[in-house]
Amino acid sequence: MRRSTPTAGRLDRDQNWWRDEAVYEVYVRSFADSNGDGVGDLTGIRSRLGYLELLGVGALWITPCYRSPMADHGYDVADPRDVDPLFGTLDDFDALVAEAHELGIRVIVDVVPNHTSTEHEWFKAAIAASPGSSERDRYIFRDGSGPGAEQPPNNWPSVFGGPAWTRVPDGQWYLHLFAPEQADLNWTNKEVWADFERTLRFWFDRGADGVRIDAAHGMAKPDGLPDFEFSERPPPGTLPDEDPRFDHEGVHELHRRVRGVLDEYPDRVAIGEIWVKDNESFARYVRPDELHLGFNFRLAAATFDAAEIREAIEHSVAAVAAVGAPPTWTLANHDVPRQVTRYGGGVLGEARARAMALVELALPGTVFLYNGEELGLPDVDLPPEARQDPMWALSGHTVSRDGCRVPMPWQGTAPPFGFAPDAVPTWLPMPPDWAAYTVEAQIEDPDSMLSLYRSALELRRAHPAFRSAVTGAALEWYGAPPGCFAFRRRGSGLICALNASGEAVPLPPGELLLASSPLANGALPTDAAAWLVVRA
Repeated sequence: MRRSTPTAGRLDRDQNWWRDEAVYEVYVRSFADSNGDGVGDLTGIRSRLGYLELLGVGALWITPCYRSPMADHGYDVADPRDVDPLFGTLDDFDALVAEAHELGIRVIVDVVPNHTSTEHEWFKAAIAASPGSSERDRYIFRDGSGPGAEQPPNNWPSVFGGPAWTRVPDGQWYLHLFAPEQADLNWTNKEVWADFERTLRFWFDRGADGVRIDAAHGMAKPDGLPDFEFSERPPPGTLPDEDPRFDHEGVHELHRRVRGVLDEYPDRVAIGEIWVKDNESFARYVRPDELHLGFNFRLAAATFDAAEIREAIEHSVAAVAAVGAPPTWTLANHDVPRQVTRYGGGVLGEARARAMALVELALPGTVFLYNGEELGLPDVDLPPEARQDPMWALSGHTVSRDGCRVPMPWQGTAPPFGFAPDAVPTWLPMPPDWAAYTVEAQIEDPDSMLSLYRSALELRRAHPAFRSAVTGAALEWYGAPPGCFAFRRRGSGLICALNASGEAVPLPPGELLLASSPLANGALPTDAAAWLVVRA
């Protein structure tokens, strides 16, 4: 049965729209608050759709808005087929999709198949049932080890910190690769797949244009759950090169099932969050019968060094070339420190973030932007008492993602900067000195970060130099001075040059389209990038 998109509006009917799109991530809690509780919501997103149209993005990815006790701000899902009252209602979701489609913007929802909240009805039933019951078989319960079974079943750590096991009153333990409130599902249980399929169809039938699959390298677990053979425990928030907790062979059969559902909805996309170390492993997730796209984080992990950035680009292109999938690019998201901060902070960090925006947006494939990066927002050093990320407590107060999740500043000169009604405390505190970062302050300033993004996205969407292949050998590299690089999109006249050296350098031949910083007597200054076009 093949299905069409409800409320199609002005949507491009190209079934491969996702192969070269600019997708904008909205962290729902931090985008726009419509009801004055200090937390962003679906109606708030809807109220700002005109801004996204003006920015020039073609798709919107919203983080989980499902019913949840919010132990991990929505990634601990209690009901995957309803909207949490904190964020609104199903009617609000439907209205958001309908209006987005009228503006030509697609909507991608975030699904969380690896685990559920411990408040999910299934987990409550599992706790009430006995060991070996069908209720417990939906999750990964095991007897403990050691005298009295008082030790966890194996030595796996949680990604967030601490052990990956929690003991229940009858003595058994359950697995949670993330927070204790996020119990891992048993994907060998047929009920688990059937329920996830129901969830996919539920959101597609409501008009969602795709799914972003959280922890898509998880779900399947190795037989016997063997101990983790490591020389030292990985720090919270990091993954070692060899990790039995993730990227198990069985996950690919699960993604083939997901693709089978997607193939019934021909213009929808499945995007996997994939944290793997090598190109061969990454490519397997985006084979023609698995996911359409996979998040590749190499560019986000690179420092501001021309050789390192070039290597990240080359690896990202090579990782998907053999299977015919488009490369994907991202510099930030709700789990990653913002690029202005990563690249040095202040004026230096802003200049480098501007340069990397042009590098990223020049690349062929799908680009994922994170709300606020187009404003040049830095991370916020929040006081300990304000931090809410569960990783903060579980890591022993060493790791927190809160700094990149502070709400968006829209207008005005003092918090909450139009994110919420005046004088409403926001769920994470906003710095009082963010007036220069607001959309209002930047929208008419031709030299602002926002204007740079708008210009770049408009060129990316409309200029003929961007109409080139997005797979295979998509780039050719030029000779460049030390600390610099230049590439051309194969099959077009677009050239992107980056200067990460300590002095200005000559530009490659071509007509200048856009530069991240003013030229220095015709040369590209340090910590800058430029787009040029060579006429055929």
